[in-house]
Amino acid sequence: METPSALVLLINEFLEYLEIEKNCSKLTIRDYRHYLLVFSAWLEENYPGKKVADLTLSDVRKFRVYLSNRVDQNNLTLKRITQNYYIIALRSFLRYLIKNDHVTLEPSKIDLPKAESRSVKFLEREQVERLLTAVDTSKEEGVRDRTIIELLFSTGLRVSELVSLNHQDINVQRREFGVIGKGRKHRLVFISDRAAEWIDRYVSMREDHYKPLFIRYSGRLSEENNGEKMRLTVRTIERIVKKYTRLARIPVDATVHTLRHSFATDLLSNGADMRSVQEMLGHKNIATTQIYTHVTNKQLREVHTAFHSGNKE
Repeated sequence: METPSALVLLINEFLEYLEIEKNCSKLTIRDYRHYLLVFSAWLEENYPGKKVADLTLSDVRKFRVYLSNRVDQNNLTLKRITQNYYIIALRSFLRYLIKNDHVTLEPSKIDLPKAESRSVKFLEREQVERLLTAVDTSKEEGVRDRTIIELLFSTGLRVSELVSLNHQDINVQRREFGVIGKGRKHRLVFISDRAAEWIDRYVSMREDHYKPLFIRYSGRLSEENNGEKMRLTVRTIERIVKKYTRLARIPVDATVHTLRHSFATDLLSNGADMRSVQEMLGHKNIATTQIYTHVTNKQLREVHTAFHSGNKE
């Protein structure tokens, strides 16, 4: 077996630091591992034996050129924002090394190009209703799917948060439950009356004793570990949303995250304050929540309506 290089060993130390000291999620650690191992492999191939102490800005620039020409499994070049993720991970790694008395390139010298502004994709209220009513609820699987979409729009949950839900997590009477989000941060989530009704309906139809709230209805049954193998995966939830988006003929390529955007937009459009929405979304920084302001600022719309000469009196 090939012995890991000194750089890979340092990367592994950094990933342990992210897990233990920074309390990062498994998904974040997985992504950072991927980004940094790609860098390590590129460095070893182009500069065999080069040490972290010898890294230069020129090396980083050449790595960025490599990223700009790198293609994914679909033979598509990496998006600019994806390229930036590699550099963000590298800067964090270098910052960790310096903090732990390793001599290396100063990360503040590595600039990040400004990423293209991303528009917020969300569904109008009428489109959400079409999405919901596209589900055939004559069977238990359809009731499950309707409940999933109702819950996503009602709570703004991330898909990883949704799939991890168990029966005992939900308090339908109180219309609330707790989740552990990004960075393992706890937050309280509230359920709309309609979503609560669908959860009740779905749970009452279930005759199994599986622990997961949302389960699959295909493949082999499994009682192992309280039915943990029956739990829906992130990919399955994404497919469910895509399926009903097509059936409802919604002219938006809606995803689970689109429903999260729709949840936030619905609240802000109806007068909710930005801080409250930040808390409900589980955003660490309010700047992340402020991406919604350009589509929800009712005051600006009213000013435009009242004073622009192109509007009818």
